Amino acid sequence: MKLFLKNARVIDPAQNTDDIMDIVLAEGKIIARGPDLKAPPEAELIELAGLVAAPGLVDMHVHLREPGLEYKETIASGAAAAVAGGFTSIACMPNTEPVNDNRSVTEFIRRKAAEADLAHVYPIAAITAGSEGKRLAEYWDLKEAGALALSDDGKPVMDAALMRRAMEYAYSLDLPVIQHCEDKNLSGCGLMNEGYWSTVLGLPGIPAIAEEVIVGRDILIAEYTRTRIHIAHVSTAGSVRLIRDAKKRGVQVTAEATPHHFTLTDEALAGYDTNYKVSPPLRSRADVEAVKQGLADGTIDAIACDHAPHARTDKEVEFEYAACGISGLETSLGLSLELVHDKTLTLAQLIDRMSRQPANILKIPAGTLAAGADADITIIDPALDWTVDVQSFRSLGKNSPFHGRKMKGRAVLTIVKGTVKYDGRALRP
Repeated sequence: MKLFLKNARVIDPAQNTDDIMDIVLAEGKIIARGPDLKAPPEAELIELAGLVAAPGLVDMHVHLREPGLEYKETIASGAAAAVAGGFTSIACMPNTEPVNDNRSVTEFIRRKAAEADLAHVYPIAAITAGSEGKRLAEYWDLKEAGALALSDDGKPVMDAALMRRAMEYAYSLDLPVIQHCEDKNLSGCGLMNEGYWSTVLGLPGIPAIAEEVIVGRDILIAEYTRTRIHIAHVSTAGSVRLIRDAKKRGVQVTAEATPHHFTLTDEALAGYDTNYKVSPPLRSRADVEAVKQGLADGTIDAIACDHAPHARTDKEVEFEYAACGISGLETSLGLSLELVHDKTLTLAQLIDRMSRQPANILKIPAGTLAAGADADITIIDPALDWTVDVQSFRSLGKNSPFHGRKMKGRAVLTIVKGTVKYDGRALRP
């Protein structure tokens, strides 16, 4: 298939490009780009005046639930949600049943993703067997099977000596270690951020230091072992400060933030709505501003939505027993564009944090629109007004606190390997 994308505003941070251009796609690759190109024979013309062509968006932190929890999400439904949200590549966490701690599960995920034939799906494997924090998984076998990073996801590795050995093993294979930073002894049975609102609502709190203690510990271990460490879903001002200081020292640390952690505060829990229950919890206004500043100055490298789909039975229960997480792939770009509207980031900076940076961290072939690159492209209408409707989600998970929220800007075309996988142009007036 040949496509001729005409008159798009091409924003490609990897090439320092922001200009009106045409792009020619053929055989899954970008063949040419530039102003006033001639359409090749038999190419399908797609007029993109007024729209932005960006490198395919990459989300490096999603949960696809399969195998074992298909009532929440499948790889196919998660990939469908991804392309509807503008993502051409996603990396899935290992907290499936069974846990992705061995070759057979990794290969199963890759096979299911190939069958779905939507977004690229990259498996992230467990740091420890069963994510139980007792003994290391077999990283060499997992990497050979297709895993490109290591994480125990929501179960932080509490044993510092074990984490050191994990980083040393990961270093030998050039695999990044992704850590959910939470000292379980400090967070205890907490249900929300410790502060004013936890006191008012009578809910046990999780202090900011529960995150910051592990951020600091793992930065030091990474500095000692020279390993690449990635801090997932940064939520506190103290964590931002620790990461910023570590980067100044040359530590190989990267970090991500989620849209809900830079758009919501713990005050949102005033109605005890379990859709706002996430891990790490929503924090204070000061924390939100620190996370936004971290994204602006490059301390936080990437935006990742921590897509966590759940069934109604997981959320429509008492607050204490409700599962944590938001179904986020289809609202991530719209929420993140608010950073452009409030001038925290430029549009080019936002695209950088949602494409080039996560691609670089994972070392995947994405994040650029250079000639010869894979034809993974997200077409964005930055002016499109729309309202979130969870019933229209491609994801099986409808658990979102953003239902009914008005947003400005969304993906209207998602192209993967030169083929249109999502077409939302009908949403435009």
